[in-house]
Amino acid sequence: MPSWTASRCADQPPGERDTYVAVRVVIAEDEAIIRLDLRETLEEQGYEVVAETGRGDEAVSLVREHKPDLAILDIRMPGLDGLAAAREITAEGQSAVLILTAFSQRNLIEEARDAGVISYMIKPFTQAELVPAIEVALARFKEAQAIKAQNASLEEQLETRRWVDRAKGILMDELGLKEAQAFDFVQKTAMRERRRMREIAQDVVEGTLRPPA
Repeated sequence: MPSWTASRCADQPPGERDTYVAVRVVIAEDEAIIRLDLRETLEEQGYEVVAETGRGDEAVSLVREHKPDLAILDIRMPGLDGLAAAREITAEGQSAVLILTAFSQRNLIEEARDAGVISYMIKPFTQAELVPAIEVALARFKEAQAIKAQNASLEEQLETRRWVDRAKGILMDELGLKEAQAFDFVQKTAMRERRRMREIAQDVVEGTLRPPA
């Protein structure tokens, strides 16, 4: 799967075409062997690892410094655990977050969601599992940023998220759309009709709106 994202260089004049660069990643994993394997796998897939650490507190600092597209955080780290680091990163809207954990307990997964993490993976994992999980994390971060731009309060953002998730599920089940395609339909329809995404999602859920055949 391609691991590229459109990015405009800071000194690029407005109106010039976008430059395509590799997705930039910060890795935070306290086990050196796993961290090395993860880095090698990411680089083989075309991702750019801009920094790595074995501590959660350093991960937050590295994300602030490098402003990556994605932070991959182990859930258990010294200094600051992955969930606490994720809360700081997502609160600042710094990057997408993917949590790695060797613990599959339901409460940790729910804590991750409360921290703003929507993508997580259970260790040990394979390359075939890693790349799709990264793409999901990036896509959902993009969704969250779009929803945040339309809704000032956290309560409004959560309510919009609930409606959009329901609408995406319906479009995926009924029409066989991929998750990103379903969200694009909601977002682009809202932009075209100059309405809020929550209103478009409600129309989808109520059955009054579907993509043209």
